[in-house]
Amino acid sequence: QLQLVESGGGLVQPGGSLRISCAASGVTLDRYAISWIRQAPGKEREGVACIRRYGGGENYAESVKDRFAISRDNVKHTVSLQMNSLRPEDTAVYYCAADSNPYRPICMMLPPSASWGQGTQVTVSS
Repeated sequence: QLQLVESGGGLVQPGGSLRISCAASGVTLDRYAISWIRQAPGKEREGVACIRRYGGGENYAESVKDRFAISRDNVKHTVSLQMNSLRPEDTAVYYCAADSNPYRPICMMLPPSASWGQGTQVTVSS
């Protein structure tokens, strides 16, 4: 099972930007479909973005479309989520997840089986 590590969370004012990243120790993430999933206190998990294996395409939740962008860094072999125009309702713990099915041709916001990171807190507040 992959050991994923998220980084880059923090406190940002409404309207601001933040970039969070996901890496795996000793393993490249290129061959895995990666999802970013968030969970706010008292709310269900929400898949916000995913990217196909080898960067073949992305999907976004309606709540973040045109504000968030998921991408791969082919040099560092990481996956990042650039978050712009942040809102207080974006406050949550953000997790990256690597789909356990290496043959799935699409990416899923909430893959049924995946390796997860420990999460990074994103707080949007003035």
